[in-house]
Formats: sequence, C-alpha cells, structure tokens
Amino acid sequence: MREMKQWGSLVVSMVLLALISGTAWAHKASDSFIYLNQDRGEIRIDVALRDLAVALPLDRNGDRQLSGAELRAGRDQITRWVEQGVTLSSTQADCRLTGQQWGLSRHSDGPYAAGLYTISCPDGAAPDTLTYNLLFSQDPLHRGLISLESDGTSTLGVVGPDSRQLALSAGDAPGSLQLFGTFLYEGVIHLLIGLDHILFLLVLMLPATLRKNDGSPPVGLKQRLWELTGIVTAFTAAHSVTLALAALGVVRLPIAWVETIIALSIAVAAMNVMWPILGRKTWKLAFGFGLIHGFGFASVLGDLTSGVSQTVLALAGFNIGVELGQLGLLVIAFPLLYLWGKTHLYGRAVVPLTLIAVGAISLYWVAERAMAI
Repeated sequence: MREMKQWGSLVVSMVLLALISGTAWAHKASDSFIYLNQDRGEIRIDVALRDLAVALPLDRNGDRQLSGAELRAGRDQITRWVEQGVTLSSTQADCRLTGQQWGLSRHSDGPYAAGLYTISCPDGAAPDTLTYNLLFSQDPLHRGLISLESDGTSTLGVVGPDSRQLALSAGDAPGSLQLFGTFLYEGVIHLLIGLDHILFLLVLMLPATLRKNDGSPPVGLKQRLWELTGIVTAFTAAHSVTLALAALGVVRLPIAWVETIIALSIAVAAMNVMWPILGRKTWKLAFGFGLIHGFGFASVLGDLTSGVSQTVLALAGFNIGVELGQLGLLVIAFPLLYLWGKTHLYGRAVVPLTLIAVGAISLYWVAERAMAI
C-alpha cells in the first residue's frame, strides 16, 4: 500500500509538471515600458507585439505574430487601446495625450509598438499621477516598468495589478528605500514565474538528495547541506556577475539566443545527473550555466535602467529579490526531497522520471525558441 501511494504521488507530480510546462513561455516576463519626461511634457509607451496579438484581434492569420501589414491595419485600434489604458492626471482633471510619433522599437525580447505623446493638463499643470491598466486581464503577472525624468533627475517605478497608480510629484516620487523595495519584490516575482530557472534549480538540487549506491558510508544531512550550499553559492555568484554586467550595459547578448541556451542548459544538466559526462562536481556546472541565466534575468533591468542614475540601487534590489525567491524555493523543496530520498522508489523511479520529464520539456523549449531566432 505504501508503495502504491508513492507511485500515485509520482504520477501526480509528473502530470502537474507537464501541465505547467504547457503554459510556460520564455524566461522574459510580460512587460511594457513607459518613458515619462516631465520636463518636456512627453510620454513614450512601448508595448510588445506579442502582447498586442493576445490583447487585440490583430493576428488575422493566427500565427501568433504580427506582420507589418497587420500592424499598419490595426494602428488606430492599438492607439485607442493604449490611450484608454494609460492615464495621466493632475489635481484638476485627466490630462490629454496627443500623438506625435508612432512606430516600432526593439527591446531585448523582440519588437514593440511605440507611441510618443505630448501631455496637456488643465491650466498648464504638470501631471501628478499615472494610472496604468493595460494587459492585466490577459496576464495577471504583467508589469508596467516606468522611467521618470523630472527636474533633471531620473527615477524608476513599477505598476502591477495590485498597484496600478504611480505618484509623479516630487514629494511623492519613490525614494531610495521604496525603489529598492519595489525591485526586490520584482526580483522575487521574476524568479517565481520563471519555470525554466526553477527547473534548473531542481536539477541542481537532485544530486544532493540521492543516496549513494557504491558501498560508501551514507552521507549525512550536514554534508548534503554543505554540498547544496556550494552549488547554490556558485550559481548565485555566476548569475549575479552577468546580471550586473548586462544591466549596466557592459555586456549585452541577444535575448533570443540567451533564452535558447538557458533551455539547453536545463537539458544538459538533467542528462549530467544520469550520465555525468561533465563530471560530478555540480557546483562547476552551476557556475558555468549560471553565467547564462544571469543574462536572462537582466532582460528586465537592461531595457529600463540604461542611463538612469538609480540603476545600481534597482539592480541590487532586483538581484537580492531573485536570491530570496531562490532560497525560499530551496527551503521548501530540499527537506521534502531529502525525506523522499530515504525511500527506494525515489532513486529508482522518481529521480529518473523527473529528469526525463525535465529534459523533454527543456528540449521542447530549445526547439520553440530556436525557431524564433
């Protein structure tokens, strides 16, 4: 009976993993970019074409991509949708947005529709509140990332489903502590919605939960924790370095290639657990592939913080948030896997089937992302 329960929980785990993978896309979260210049009275709003294809009936041939012809045909519909979803207001009333330029911009994850508007508020006042309502009904994890220029200074902000307004007046603009906290939270969220990163952490964790079958003395919990600490430290150090380099503009790689290699790294890591062709020093593997994962994390900050004086603060908050999310997952998952590892079924069936499932999912991602390059 106990064996049957273990097999039942294994099957449930595999089914859940398959269902999750069917809805998982690139590591890059759904974001829009807003550049507001109070000094010049202008706002630029960039929305990803892939998000527009979901939110509006523009994709006439159903290929989930917007061609130039489809984009031109839907220009009026796009601008009306954007203008009703982004509102600037002063103490008097809502401000008026007047379109000046319209076209395409490119961010790390692909093309965006970009609109530049002049801002006219009643009595010539400056707007003091930005309200954002785009795409939340289609994607509850969507974020609006805002760069604000006012009185010659720059600051950053984030709006989401639970905080759709951003104060723009000097006294209410986000301070350093609030900015740090905002991006710390976004780092946690970015980690938790990145299934590819979570699967990679799972694969790195598995060797520390397995019992050795070579006749050597059993490994105690303390030694396993040290092994896991070394793996996590190597991975953290590696992706922190490339996250900083990419976000600060020192090194930038095409996100499509980065995402493809991230998916491939998961398959290779899974294969190496079964057949350690790259060696049994998992921390070395974690460090090597962690360098690539850092470029994936930087796709958010790198598109928003270029040239912004608070880049370092936002970068620190985001990076610490990623680490907190990562540690939270490890604190929950490792004890459960360690206890499960005491059963014979774990090493014989649970781990092999998990590795096969993770490898298959990641190879599917490799093919899917490679076709988008």
